[in-house]
Parts: sequence; C-alpha cells; structure tokens
Amino acid sequence: MNDIDFNEITERIKSGGRLTDEEALALCDIADEELPLLWKAAEEVTSTFIGRRFDSCSIVNARSGRCPEDCKWCAQSAHYSTGAGVYPLIDRERCMAAGRRSRNHGIGRFSLVTSGRAMSGQELEKACGHIEALHSEGGQKLCASMGLLGREEMRRLREAGVTRYHCNLETAPSYFPTLCSTHTLEQKLATIEAARSEGLEICSGGIIGMGESRRQRVELALTLRRIDPVSVPINILCPIPGTPLQDSAPLTEDEIVTTVALFRLIHPRITLRFAGGRAALSREAQLRAMRAGINGAITGDMLTTTGSTVESDRQLAADAGLEF
Repeated sequence: MNDIDFNEITERIKSGGRLTDEEALALCDIADEELPLLWKAAEEVTSTFIGRRFDSCSIVNARSGRCPEDCKWCAQSAHYSTGAGVYPLIDRERCMAAGRRSRNHGIGRFSLVTSGRAMSGQELEKACGHIEALHSEGGQKLCASMGLLGREEMRRLREAGVTRYHCNLETAPSYFPTLCSTHTLEQKLATIEAARSEGLEICSGGIIGMGESRRQRVELALTLRRIDPVSVPINILCPIPGTPLQDSAPLTEDEIVTTVALFRLIHPRITLRFAGGRAALSREAQLRAMRAGINGAITGDMLTTTGSTVESDRQLAADAGLEF
C-alpha cells in the first residue's frame, strides 16, 4: 500500500474532511510494518477532536435468558445451553438500587438492557415505570436496549425519560447472516430509524473477533457511519461455552488496536466505547487502544460476562490522561 499518504489523510480529517469508503477499505490491506503509521494517524485525529473527558456508562441486565433469537455469540439464546441466568424483568427496587449505585460512582449514563426479540405490552410498561422512577431521581442520563422496537415503543421510552437507544449492528452486513438467522440487519436498521424518528440519540456498535475479516470490520464501521450514532461500543468476543463460537480464536492485541484506529479515522468525533471482552486485554494494550481512539467505556459487569470495575476504569482513564 505504498500509495497511502497517511499524512495527507490525517491532515484532511483534522481539517474537517473524511476518509472515503475506498480509502478505509484500502487501509485494511496495509503491511504489518505500516500499522504504526495507521495508529499514529488515529492518535492525531483523537487528539484533535476528542477532549480529555472519558465518557462512562453502566448497564443492568434487566431481563435475562430464554431469548428466541439464535445469535451465535450470545449466552442468553434459548438455542444454546450455556448456564446463563434466566429471570423475568427485575423489580423496581433492584433496578433503582443498580441505578443509584451507578450514580454514586459518578457514572454519567445508566441503561436497562433486556433479553429477547423485543419488549412489549405490560413488560414494556413495567420497564417504563422503572425508568420514570430513575428519571425522577435525576443525576444520570438514561438509555435503553430492548430489542427490535417500533416508533410507538420508542415514543413511550422517550416519554419515560430515555434519551438514547442502543441497538448494535453487531457485524458487517456481508457477515451478519452467517451469525444469526432469526432476524436481519435490515430489522436492526429499521429499529434505529424508529428510535431516531422519536428523538432518541443512537448508540450502535458491534462485536469483533467472531470470525470476520478486517475488511468486514471496516464494512461495519462504514455502515455505522451511514446511521450516524453518537456512541459506538466495541465489544471483543468473549467465547461462551455452549455457543457455536465457543472455540473462536482470539484476535491479537495489535489487531484490536488496529480496529480501534480504523474506527476512529472513520468516526473522528464520536464516543468510541470499550465494552464487553476488554478485560482480557493487557493494560498496555488498553492504553494503546485509548491513544488510538477509545474515549469511553461501559463499566461494571457486562450482561453475562464480567467487565472492569469502576475503580479500575477510573485509574485507566487517569493513566491515559483522561478525566473519568
């Protein structure tokens, strides 16, 4: 890839321009010895557009297990035997306690995440009651991740106090059908459009390390650019015993940093967020990823896998020169 001018690309993005789709895909093919140039470009773009603030959010696994979808990475799918917890929507007090604990740690956002294809009917109304109670206490912005909803459900969430809806695309359009057959990427995009049409911000990202190629990771980043989220969580696959991806080989730390760098060049201004699976990274790799573009995290436990503690993330942000 001798025709890639990293300095020109960096200066163009820093001046308000953008990486073209063709350039982004071409960067997938650079030689290993050129990777430091890519990381440096992403570091410069990060330094230009991202302030010192490290954006934090936390989640509560508000309904777990028995999901009818067959997503191959997921412990909560009813198609696989994983030993993941199974319970209906949590009660008000448990939800409030999780929200207060998050708020007391100084975490800026709190989200209810539920298993299943979609929340609806009385369960959605009950969840909205939880959200209204959290909203009445103030002190945090509220998010929701409740599956493939339509405009009516999104409107009800917004009325309850939700300001941002989370719906991961998970992987590239060209790869998604190999990982899930019970719903489509188009249905996810329709959900995102429903949320946006009701005035909600969009949080959408994916999982890397599920057997996709580097080009497919860039394909995901470019697809996300078209839907214009304000927050993009990057999950690193944590292979769950009992799922079809249980024997997936892990990505190298260099490949994870490269993915972060590519995402940052494609998305210069958004919150690029550490999510599930990062606990397996060395501290040095986490700091490298932050220099290359990570400026936020979902902190605490991640649904069925354990994340990093608030205290460790606070120290990590400080070590990277960021303010938690």
